[in-house]
Amino acid sequence: MHAEFRARQHGRVGLALLAGLMIAAYGESQAASLNYLGQQTLATGTQFAGTQVGGLSGIVYNARTGGYFAISDDRSQFNPARFYGLNLDLAKFQRSNTPGSAGVAFNQVTTLLTAGGSSFGALTVDPESIRLLPGASGPTLLWTNEGQRSGAGFQSPTLRQAALDGGHLRDFSVPAAYLPVGSSSGAAAGDSGIRNNLAFESLTVSSDGKTAWVATENALAQDGPAASVGVASPSRVAQFNVASGLREREYVYLTDAVSAAPNPAGSFATNGLVELLAIDDSHFLAVERSFSTGVGNNIRIYLSSTAGASDVSGLAALAGQSYQAMSKSLLLDLGTVKNDDGSALLLDNVEGITFGPVVNGKQTLVLVADNNFAASQQTQFIAFSVEGALAPVPEPTSWALMLSGLLALGAVARKQRK
Repeated sequence: MHAEFRARQHGRVGLALLAGLMIAAYGESQAASLNYLGQQTLATGTQFAGTQVGGLSGIVYNARTGGYFAISDDRSQFNPARFYGLNLDLAKFQRSNTPGSAGVAFNQVTTLLTAGGSSFGALTVDPESIRLLPGASGPTLLWTNEGQRSGAGFQSPTLRQAALDGGHLRDFSVPAAYLPVGSSSGAAAGDSGIRNNLAFESLTVSSDGKTAWVATENALAQDGPAASVGVASPSRVAQFNVASGLREREYVYLTDAVSAAPNPAGSFATNGLVELLAIDDSHFLAVERSFSTGVGNNIRIYLSSTAGASDVSGLAALAGQSYQAMSKSLLLDLGTVKNDDGSALLLDNVEGITFGPVVNGKQTLVLVADNNFAASQQTQFIAFSVEGALAPVPEPTSWALMLSGLLALGAVARKQRK
């Protein structure tokens, strides 16, 4: 075979092979799914080191130690505001609604401290989410305080950095749009800022520790309605520069409506964005939790992205404004998860999510449920393995452009050889 003809043939084969690999890779990214590994549960009233374990609203895996930190949303009512250190043995998790707790081992409890170095007084703080922040001299913690808007008083939401011993390091600068102003209901004309118990619920950090994202569970008072049956809610997702402590950008995540009407009609029901987990700098796992009286919890995990979403940081109010919300696609409705005996996985108030260790070559995810310190609820840890790629490869249009460019280069090369 002539050398020039052979080169042309090899070039065509190479381009075809590259195209095939690209298409295969894109297909794999679309097939991401979660495989249920099992769960562990703790009864309300469980004690550790003189504290009642409960209210676990956020969890983060520490790859350096193989352990986890979980923050309690106890408002210093049962014990001072705190977070726990624990280990989870995923091999002991069971696909059963009576899995036991043999795979859960608490090893420390740490009190969160004010800027003055004291523990928080009763009802002065509402911890919700916790993340590790890498640093040259070792990791520190970021954690959110939800804030308060009620007849008992107003408290601004906060994003704080703390040492691993719970000591206060600094507060980030929260924009004025989040601060509660107006009536305690948040429903009167001119009200602005957070709604009560629907504020700084979500927190995630980029892998390099340079960026943090904080999200409200539902809309601010000036932005739109809280979620209800048939009504979605625009949550704000604020992107902070960790070095400066300042918000840089802001996006809108549109929650689902409440998934089921409460029973009896008119009783309490809610749905909201309860946690974010960064996959990369623009893609996230978003956890939505819907609860309806008489029905229970519905938990959904979405893949969400800021790509193409509007930066709304310049908008003091979203109501009446035009903007593009973050994209979202359903990854898993936990209501479809089954145990080994075919029973549905009983779901509690899931509010925390973290990437866990890599097991048998697959990334794991761990969720935690806040038991609200209620006797009728339980602390629940649920584990999944990730099948496929969570972060998408370039969009099909990007592949098409890339392939077109490569084919054009091939054509130019053939002409040059001729």
